[in-house]
Amino acid sequence: MTDCATCVVRNRAICASLNPAELAALGKMGRRQKVRQGQTLLWEGDGAPVVANVLEGVLKLVVSAADGREQIVGVVFPSDFIGRPFGKESPYSVTAMTDAEVCIFNRNNFDEFASSHPDLQQKLLRRTLDELDRARHWMMLLGRKSASEKVASFLLEMSERLSGQGCQSGARTGFELPFGRQQVADILGLTIETTSRQLTRMRADGVLDLPSRREIVINDRAAMEDMAG
Repeated sequence: MTDCATCVVRNRAICASLNPAELAALGKMGRRQKVRQGQTLLWEGDGAPVVANVLEGVLKLVVSAADGREQIVGVVFPSDFIGRPFGKESPYSVTAMTDAEVCIFNRNNFDEFASSHPDLQQKLLRRTLDELDRARHWMMLLGRKSASEKVASFLLEMSERLSGQGCQSGARTGFELPFGRQQVADILGLTIETTSRQLTRMRADGVLDLPSRREIVINDRAAMEDMAG
């Protein structure tokens, strides 16, 4: 059982539309679960017995080719929803990129609860459409953009998803990536050398600063947007 009233993502997660009594009922069905870095929560093609809200950490969505090659098709953050409501199989694997915590529900129980709460169903629909938009953007990012455009686009998205974690001063936006450059390269389908070279070039051009290996400060957002295409 989880206390939804004190949930850190309460106002951003899909259950935000529920009233206190409904939250209490949903909380009785859920439980908090720690997920270690590298641990897989759902496997591509297998049954999808659970769904979950992300409370902390970052997880990746991965699809695999027949020869074992993997492609990251999405990244999820706190308040994002993972799993396949009203579905039987997972279309991708869900693996923790960092240590994470999720609020997890049995899918059948969650489906039954959602079926009797239209507001929650509408929230799920909106979240699904948002994910579809992100998937289309991701296809463009991976398939058609250059290395510099990929890195710039990724950093802009991270600055939006991780807003509030770093400094926000005028045109300068600071945040800390929850993972290293190798993982950034894996997400973008680049080598770590190419990724590091693009970051070094952006710093030399004054577009960003790199106070540490994971800290990013965007000095010129307009220039970054131009680089992202």
